[in-house]
Formats: sequence, structure tokens, C-alpha cells
Amino acid sequence: MSRSVVLAVDAMGGDHAPQAIIAGLEIAAERHAGAQFLVFGDEATIGPLIEASRLPKNQVTLHHASEAVTGDMKPTVGLRLRDSSMRRAIDAVLNNEAAGVISAGNTGALLALSKIVLKTLKGIDRPAMAAVAPSAKGDVVMLDLGLNVACDSRNLVEFALMGDVFARIVLGLQAPSIGLLNVGSEEGKGDETRRVAASALRDSPIAKQFYGFVEGHDIAAGTVDVIVTDGFTGNVALKTGEGALKFVAELLKRVFSSGLMAKAGYVLARNALKRLKETLDPRRYNGAVLLGLNGVVVKSHGGTDALGFAHAVDVALDMIENDFNSRIADGLAAMDRALLSAAAEAAPNV
Repeated sequence: MSRSVVLAVDAMGGDHAPQAIIAGLEIAAERHAGAQFLVFGDEATIGPLIEASRLPKNQVTLHHASEAVTGDMKPTVGLRLRDSSMRRAIDAVLNNEAAGVISAGNTGALLALSKIVLKTLKGIDRPAMAAVAPSAKGDVVMLDLGLNVACDSRNLVEFALMGDVFARIVLGLQAPSIGLLNVGSEEGKGDETRRVAASALRDSPIAKQFYGFVEGHDIAAGTVDVIVTDGFTGNVALKTGEGALKFVAELLKRVFSSGLMAKAGYVLARNALKRLKETLDPRRYNGAVLLGLNGVVVKSHGGTDALGFAHAVDVALDMIENDFNSRIADGLAAMDRALLSAAAEAAPNV
């Protein structure tokens, strides 16, 4: 890390908080010597954990927060907790004390608080949730994964722009290919919203990267680097993929424990299976980013362990270090405003 960056941390969010959060920061601090962590949560609980950890004391500052947003709490209730660790961490970004925030807590509350406190970037109509997923050809970016159940054409065009910048930073690609998820790959397929968005993208500054329409099987195949869709479809696709991976893992476990020959086969294939497990390890893909806000906001999976949380911290620091929001602003300036307006006007109201 070439410069010091400050990340606000909600230490009370998640199934295994605050222990997994502090342990994850311990791993992250070893990777990012220039990072500063503002940790928000119950001082009496977190203080001893930090003292007992290997966290360099010059990299972490503990701020007491008397409340916590629980996983089962309604977002409207979470909004009313002014001294929650989540709210205080987000406020740190608002007050320019930190460049980004990370939480493994309540997704709905994190989204609601981030939108109200930080607001969206100028030129962005709606934020989107993006994450990285495995494919046959390497990692792919998917968005939106659940923030916007219904989207118009303008939203999809903006998601494509944000996905392009996200893939450049997180995947290190020079010109990531972009596909619009649809019920078919032919040009006339899908509803008017997707057809208008596709037309706008073909005439946009990222036209050379726009592959066109892709289908569900293209996600795992790695046909494109960035998959763009609405939040409803994206969330269904994400959960379906997670379920399929768990099914395959359970199936392999049953097969290799079914008999003596099967166990012998496991011994022979052990190294290959180990590599497969490492490739598909969900902790490698932890850290969904809420794109389009005035500040970097990263959502860690609530049930993750220390290693998974550390990976989410990696994502947050990468976004900050690479000036993600500035690059989005530059991309919006380059994007023909008439295209976005035309897409919004031509699309059906949602």
C-alpha cells in the first residue's frame, strides 16, 4: 500500500463479532502496513481483544459505541440507533475521518444508513451491490445483487459503468468485457428495459467492452468479466450459485466416503481436491461493495470467519487506494448524458 488509508470498522456486526472482526483486522494489518483502522463498538468487550491481539497499536483506534444493530433488526429500527457501531462507523466517512466503512452486520440497515447518511454520488440514480464470483475462466463481477429489485434502463447503464471500474480495480483488468443478463442472447430478446439499456451501451464510451446479452449459464462459464442485471435477478442468481456449490461439496463428500475404493480414490485425488476447495472457498469472495455512494462501503458476509473478513478488508482498501469514486465520477463525465436521459425516458416506469 503506497499511502496511508483510513477504514472505519463496525466491530459489532456479524454472527461472530467482535472476535472474528478483530482477528480479521489482525490478518489485514499484516498485509496492509499503511492502513489505519477506526474500530467502533463496545469498549469493554473489544478493548481486551485488541490488547490480546497482534494488531499494531499504531494502526488501530477504538471508539466506544453504546449500541449495536443486530442481524434480525428491521432497518427502520437500526436507523433510530444514533450511537450504534454501524452508524458511528458510517458517520466517520461522512465527517472525512475515514475514506470507507466495512461491516458484517445487518445488510438492510447498512444500505439504509449508507444511503441516508452518505447519499449517492452526483450522477448516480441508485447504488448497486457488486461482488466477485468464481467461473470456469476466472473471477467475474456481478451487480446488482439485491439492492434494487426493479431497475430502469438508466440504472442498468450506470451499473455497467460502475462494474467496469470495479473490475478494473478488483480484478486488475484493462478492459473488462460486460454482459447484460437476459432470457436470451439474441438482440431482440428480453423486455424493453434491457433492450434500451443495451442500445445505450452500444453507443457509450465502453461500447467496445459491451459483449451484449448473456444468459444464466454464462455466469459460471465466464463468458464475460462483468454481469449486469437488476437486484432481484442478481440475488436469485447469486443464491442459486451458492446453493449449487454447497450441493457439489456435499456430493463429493458423500462419494468419497461411500466405500473403501472411494476412500482410496480420495487419497489419490487429494491434492487436486485441495486446489478445488481453495479455488471455490467462499472466503476468497467475501466482501460485497455498495457502489455509487459518497464513500466506500463494503458488506462482509455475516457468518464469515477472520480470514473471510480480512479478505473483505482487502477489497475495501483496494477501492480506497485506487480512488474508486473519483474514477466513477470521471466515467460519468465521459458518458454521454443524453444517452442516460434517453434510456431513462424510453424505459417503462418502475
